[in-house]
Amino acid sequence: MNKTRKLLKLAVLIGFVISVSGWLLAAGETFVYVSAAEDGDIFSYQMNKAGVLTPLGKTKAGKLVMPMAVSRNKQVLYAIVRSEPLSVLTYAIDPKTGALSQKATAPLPDSMAYVSTDATGRFLFTASYGGDKIAVSPINENGLVESPAIQVLPTGRNAHSILADRSNRFVYVCNLGSNQILQYLFDAKTGKLTPNNPPLIKARPDNGPRHPVFSKDNRHLYVISELSGNVIQFAVNQRTGVLSELYYVKSVPPDSNLLPGSAREAMAPTSTSGANTKIIGGDDQPHIWAADIQLTPNGKFLYTTERTNSTLTLFSVAPGTGKLTYVASYPTETQPRGIRIDSKGRYLVASGEKSDRISVYKIDQKSGVLKSVGRYPVGHDANWVSIVDEP
Repeated sequence: MNKTRKLLKLAVLIGFVISVSGWLLAAGETFVYVSAAEDGDIFSYQMNKAGVLTPLGKTKAGKLVMPMAVSRNKQVLYAIVRSEPLSVLTYAIDPKTGALSQKATAPLPDSMAYVSTDATGRFLFTASYGGDKIAVSPINENGLVESPAIQVLPTGRNAHSILADRSNRFVYVCNLGSNQILQYLFDAKTGKLTPNNPPLIKARPDNGPRHPVFSKDNRHLYVISELSGNVIQFAVNQRTGVLSELYYVKSVPPDSNLLPGSAREAMAPTSTSGANTKIIGGDDQPHIWAADIQLTPNGKFLYTTERTNSTLTLFSVAPGTGKLTYVASYPTETQPRGIRIDSKGRYLVASGEKSDRISVYKIDQKSGVLKSVGRYPVGHDANWVSIVDEP
């Protein structure tokens, strides 16, 4: 009997060790997801500690699958489909294999160019470039988006992004065509957005605010301007959430020979984002066409992309003031639409709308300088990058 009990205890112990080992393995995995709009697929990769990617295959989503967001607990991926039926797809992420399993779909009020979540993980924010509107959709207790939006609000022309600050009390919307940033108060209990006072702040003429990112301490908001390539630094009033302009810093070097850009036409439902390069009232000269912006988790370095010359730009961030200093620009994938940095700030992944590869760069922890790790195959019109890992 004692021998049987000992064997039983040993079996339980072995099972526990195996279980814990499996959990630790899953906890140490890093997965990269890239949406390929023209193909309608999400491509998956596993990243090792050296930043090398191993392709894991692709998951069918829908034509013009583009913006994506990862849930706060990193168990769910939300993907927006910008072809009919306009919808948000919810995928469960297997923590061991990175495999995506679709668990829900919900309608959206328009073709949405941007998606993010609030800090509680209970609400999904989306912005429509062509529809000039934003929406708030509920996320249920299982992390699924299954219901229509509970709030839809009109904006200025070309709402290109929507993002809550780190306190989760304020939400900001970049309006490229109207050259402004809308400011909202956010009720995390109901998901309701209410215009702040004042409801917006104007950018300087001909900038075209596109994508935002908050500083680590939440004191500053950085916005990449699509038409000028300028990064705008705003101070965030910690009590009221109201923005105030601080600096404009160029991300496009003077020797790039690019002219200021103009707002593009809204993407047609049957076209791909990469094919949409017509400039309203434009000419045949190359124009600035900035796209994305990311900040390292430690707040020391900021990166932007410019699609016409296919470059990444590095800025250093001054401690305390948050002021940016241009450091260098790097050639990257053709027409770089999206970049993401892993939670430890070690690697940057870049996609190109006109490239059949994605690039991984190692970030020098002292200088922010990028060093190529490798290039990996991806589908057509690769644009949005999401990274799932342990902080």
